Amino acid sequence: MRAQAKELLRWVYGVLFTLAGANHFVHTDFYLSIMPPYLPSHLALVYASGVCEVALGIALLFRSTQRFAAWGMIALIVAVTPANLHMAVHAELYPRFSPAALWIRLLLQVVLIAWAYWYTRPAELHESANIRSP
Repeated sequence: MRAQAKELLRWVYGVLFTLAGANHFVHTDFYLSIMPPYLPSHLALVYASGVCEVALGIALLFRSTQRFAAWGMIALIVAVTPANLHMAVHAELYPRFSPAALWIRLLLQVVLIAWAYWYTRPAELHESANIRSP
């Protein structure tokens, strides 16, 4: 049962990550607005992170690339954390969102990292953990 749930959640995460990446191209202005001013080439970074999210989300869907994708997702989430931190610290720049929602969004990064980490472990570790004693 746990293996089935993990498999379903892998697909959910992969699809959500892919859609989030595609969103960079649909709502580019929003992503540009959350870029910290100290980072260069905002548009290029928004597009690059979108491409990476799409590619990693799709790669998570395939068992042969899921470990690579999961590590890549972790790296990407860490890489985009400055934008989420910028939003939380400068909540006055984002009146559409409550300050609490922005901090929760930042904390959600930890959940997303943990979720991705779940898919970095070799399959045999998962399978042996599911074996029950008679």
